[in-house]
Order: sequence, then structure tokens, then C-alpha cells
Amino acid sequence: MAGAKDGVFTEKISPYLRQKMAERGSSAELAFLDLQYVADPSENVSRAHEVARHYESELHPTFEGEELRGVEKLYRRTLLVEPTPICAAHCRWCIRGQYDTKTPGNGDLARIARYCGLAPENSDVREVLITGGDPLILVDRLEFLLDAIEQHAPQVEVVRIGTRTPLQDPKRVDERMARALRRRSTFRVEIATHINHPGELFPEVREACAKLQEAGARIYEQTDLLRDVNDDIDTLVSLYDELRYLDIEAHYLFHCVPIRGMDHHRTSIARGLDLFRQLTVSGMTSGRAKPHYALMTDVGKVALYEGSLIDRDGTVEAGSEIETVAREAIAEDFRFVAQAYGFTDADVEELIAPREW
Repeated sequence: MAGAKDGVFTEKISPYLRQKMAERGSSAELAFLDLQYVADPSENVSRAHEVARHYESELHPTFEGEELRGVEKLYRRTLLVEPTPICAAHCRWCIRGQYDTKTPGNGDLARIARYCGLAPENSDVREVLITGGDPLILVDRLEFLLDAIEQHAPQVEVVRIGTRTPLQDPKRVDERMARALRRRSTFRVEIATHINHPGELFPEVREACAKLQEAGARIYEQTDLLRDVNDDIDTLVSLYDELRYLDIEAHYLFHCVPIRGMDHHRTSIARGLDLFRQLTVSGMTSGRAKPHYALMTDVGKVALYEGSLIDRDGTVEAGSEIETVAREAIAEDFRFVAQAYGFTDADVEELIAPREW
């Protein structure tokens, strides 16, 4: 599950991934799999700057006389729905690894679809992001939700589905799933995934992605910048070249979020900016294959560029790689994002002052 059970984010590795790990024998060639999926004792080390949730956007609205669960709204035009907490495998760097688990039934999902389409506060909603967990694990439940959105929320034009199933259990991508992901009368389907290393693109994964595209789904990916997995320019160039040729859109290169127990996965922002600069100005990758380097913040994602980092905060723990992003450099970005998404009364200084990245 993409969440903690009794406070523990358990290790879970799919049979497919275990087979890939076994095939390498004693070779370190597939270390990028171990680093992403094998629990590490470092996860038990908690630092002062780390949190269980990096942003608070979960809603508990009352609709049709009942409280809705599993709904988030960080952006004015996008509603997030979590139909299942189950995943094929547990990414150790998961942003939702410390969330409490919850499983809505079909009645709850139908009510969420009606809430999306009928509640006055959702009149601006044009996109629904279905995440979890991994929605592609329970295809019947996903199809039920898609049908309900089509029926009850006709203003929705795009439904995005967050998944790593094509990488973790590619055989699940079959004709049944293709039917569930068909384009609907009112919206199209996009698939969001995390591909963090070119070695993850095994033949089975490539075939699964092609099947999703043949079903009509557009695929875009958000790479998490992870220490010792992809924090070198050769790996990133190879990854973005492969994504370009597979017709997978490179969306974000994410700075790893300071979730509790994840410090050993994180690079510095300075390192991320340096890699981003090399990607964008070196000529080693196509301009059509370049991602945005971004932070997840309390008011959404903020892109970083050369010059965003001015100084290191001397108050952090000794040996820590955490820096604070220059307040002056990004305050205007925060203000623009907050106002664009309806947070007209947001105090920008209050938003950025306590945050360390």
C-alpha cells in the first residue's frame, strides 16, 4: 500500500521485480532496483526537517449528508481522488508512504464523482487526478470511477491516472485494462508515471507502455532525482533519450521531498540545479525531451532555475545536504501560484519561511 499500516511502511516487491533482481545474480548492474524497493535501515533515522506529509490538501467535505474521504484539492482546476491504497510494489521514496491508508467503496466513488460535478466549489474543475496507491491494480474499480466521472462530471476534460504498474507488474497491462482506459465522450485519459532510470525500461515495460498508448492514453513521466540512482548526467541523458523515442513526455525532474526517513535518497538542490543546467544547455538531449526541475511546496510545484539557490542555511544539522531556497528568488513564484489557484489571501512569507528543502 502507498501508506503506513500501524505506522510502518512495509517492504513490498512484486514477483516481476524480484525476478529481475534475481536474474542479475551478484552483479551490481541492477542496483537501481534495490535502491528504490529494498527497505534500508536509514529509513528509521528521522531528521528535524522531515515530515510525514509534505503538504496538506486533503478535503473532508460533507456532500449528500456524508463526509467524503480520499479527496484532495491542491489546485483550483484539479481534484485528486484515491480509489485504492494498494500498489504492486512499494517505492521506498514514496511521497505517500507515511499516509494513513483508506479504501473507498464504489458508493463512495460515485458520491465523489457527483461531488466533482455538482458541488459549486468545483465549477472550475477541469481535470481529475486519480492516484493512490496505484489505480491500475484494481481495474474494475478504476473503470467504475471513470464511468461515474463521465456520467456526473461532464465539465471534466482530462483524467490523469498516476501509476507505476507498467514498471512493477507489466503483465497487468492487457486488453481488459485497455478497455477501461478508452477515451470517453467527455474526457481523455493521460497516464502519469515515474521512470527514474533507463534500466527500468525492460522489454516488458516497453511493451506495456506501447499497449497503453495504443489504447489511446497519453503517457507523461515525472522523474524523481534520487541519490545513487540517477544523480549523474550520463544516466539522465540516457533516460530522457529513451523517453523521447518511446513518445513519453518528460514532465518534471523532481527534487526529492523531505519525507520522514528519506534523507538517504535525497540530493542537494545545488546538485539538482547543476544536473538540470547540463541537461538544458549541453546539447546532449533534444529540446523536446527536457523536463522542468521542480520542488513540491504547500502551494503546488515551483520550477527552479539557475540562480534560485543563493546561500546555504547554517542552522541545519551538521553534515546535512538540505539547503533553503532563496526567499527573494522564489517568493514571487509562490505569490503567482497561490493567487492563480485561488489562495488570494495567502501570506507568502508565512508559506516559505518554515519550509526547508
